Amino acid sequence: MAEMGLLSIFLQLIRIRSKDGNFRFEVNPTDDGKVLAQKILESTEGADPKTVTISNKPTPGGEVPLSALQGRTITNLGFKHGDLFFVSYKSLDPDSAPAASSAPSTSVAAPSAAEPQAKRPWESVNEDPVDDYWRARDGKIPRSRDAQFCKHGPNGMCDYCMPLEPYDAKYHAEHNIKHLSYHAYIRKLAPPQPGKQTSSATSLPPLDPITYRVKVPCPSGSHPSYPAGICSKCQPSAITLQSQPFRMVDHLEFSSPELIDRFLGSWRTTGNQRFGWLIGHYEPYEEVPMGIKAIVEAIHEPPQEGELDGLSLELPWDDEKRIEELARDTKGQQIVGYIFTDLTPEAEDRSKSVCKRHANSFYLSSLEALFAARLQLNHPTPTKSSRTGLFSSRLVTAVLSGTPDGAIDVQAYMVSEQACAMVDADMVEASVDPGIVRVKEEEEGRYVPDVFYRFKNEYGIEVKQSAKPCFPVEYLIVTLSHGFPTAPSPAFLSTSFSIENRPGIEEQDVSSIIADLGRLKAGEVTLAYLGTVGLLGPDDLKILAKTVTSPNIDDPKVFDPLLLTDGWQTLMAIVQESQPTRKRPTQPTPSSAIPSAPPDDFEIPPGAFDDDDLPARPAGGAIKVCPHCTFENPAGSVDCEVCGLPL
Repeated sequence: MAEMGLLSIFLQLIRIRSKDGNFRFEVNPTDDGKVLAQKILESTEGADPKTVTISNKPTPGGEVPLSALQGRTITNLGFKHGDLFFVSYKSLDPDSAPAASSAPSTSVAAPSAAEPQAKRPWESVNEDPVDDYWRARDGKIPRSRDAQFCKHGPNGMCDYCMPLEPYDAKYHAEHNIKHLSYHAYIRKLAPPQPGKQTSSATSLPPLDPITYRVKVPCPSGSHPSYPAGICSKCQPSAITLQSQPFRMVDHLEFSSPELIDRFLGSWRTTGNQRFGWLIGHYEPYEEVPMGIKAIVEAIHEPPQEGELDGLSLELPWDDEKRIEELARDTKGQQIVGYIFTDLTPEAEDRSKSVCKRHANSFYLSSLEALFAARLQLNHPTPTKSSRTGLFSSRLVTAVLSGTPDGAIDVQAYMVSEQACAMVDADMVEASVDPGIVRVKEEEEGRYVPDVFYRFKNEYGIEVKQSAKPCFPVEYLIVTLSHGFPTAPSPAFLSTSFSIENRPGIEEQDVSSIIADLGRLKAGEVTLAYLGTVGLLGPDDLKILAKTVTSPNIDDPKVFDPLLLTDGWQTLMAIVQESQPTRKRPTQPTPSSAIPSAPPDDFEIPPGAFDDDDLPARPAGGAIKVCPHCTFENPAGSVDCEVCGLPL
């Protein structure tokens, strides 16, 4: 035992750096150099042993073949404990070896150079149109000429009037903008260099997703994978929680106030809380430099069970893929977030709601924050600015809750990248106190690094404190602004159809859909229902979705593709049969019902049949037949009562 302990004391640590990474090897000073050479070869990937060289300098010059280490001990080689050496080599090419004997080296290299290189993850990403919009612009903040400091002419420019960068800290502070926008943050990390062309091989993306997981397998390869072994190369570093400097979405906008009113209808009827997915799209938000706003066009309510103080739902739900495909077919919509209610009427006045969320309690509970992190992990954002092709998420969390004056208002939030990484590593959990997040205990299979957070104490001094066992949930939250447009122009012109998954409150059937389809003002709920009853096929449903969301809905030519589909004609036949029977013109009565002839001395007053006294007869007869669906409309009608098209 004493000999073993003495041997471990004299072991030397030799550090190796190569293109495969950094490695550390323990050797005995009396070991032959071939022991170290063998370990170096094992750490390489496909290296040609004849080309492996070792040097004590990172720059070319002074390289020694690895074979020169054999026959001499570590001590004789002059290697000391902690020395760092640099290894370089050429990889083996098994395909080129046979060809080299029969062809010149130039003929072998030509095919390999002509072969297309595999695209890296971020090079094949299809970004959102709002990302393409901001990438095509410089995003600088324009400034007008300063009358006090600018001494140049109207066509000149100086430091007082030149445009500011989108990440200018002073501008954000003056306009009370707490977070940088996503693209402004990218510009700050990697500002464009005008006049300098950078190749794709040297211009790497500036973003790298955060991860707090243990790397499996270990990059060093010197020990078994976790949990059998762990080292500084594979374990995550200590975490210091801090406010996220940027946000993926800057503003949440509902296309119409009627969306919120219809969503609250279930709570007003039952008192149970409600959950819904926000369907919409992203657009530039000019109020923030290079900002992005999420515009909500519809709210889809999945199957759920509401309660007075919460709700339960199953994720993912069965209809998720169909709703996402329907949203994409409707003007390129997508799921941009979710909304839920947290409302409790006041005991004294039932028309007012209790204000639960404020500065002295919480804004987003720990359970809601971790739930948001899990959903954001399931909806990453494709981007060319990340080495993995994905970064963070644009999924917005909206809460309907009471205000201090008893009204109901919307609050919009997101959670930070640190929150998503901690949830992904299974490090945190919700606590009984809604404003506190608890750090889990470390156990087999779960490694929890040190977690700290900074705050100012009662003396105004910033101190650093351990986040174990718990820390405030505010460190994980990112706030957004919200509002409604001044001139609403929603994509869906109707929200009157019964909302799905409200049993006992609103029922969906074919007869109740006639009012919407009669005037071609279908909403997202109507389209989602039509996809379940089988009246319209997938192709016909896409045409209907494109038609009802067309900006030129008043143009009759917009409906031509829809009127030619078999599904629409079948649906119109059902609609026409469901219409109430219209009174027809009176038919000639039987002879028995004809009144007796007037007496012989009866005289018609003069002027009784003058043309001036007769009512004007409607042009075109008493009935107007619709040329599109053949429905008989009353005289004087402008639009058909069934299909809504002009007569």
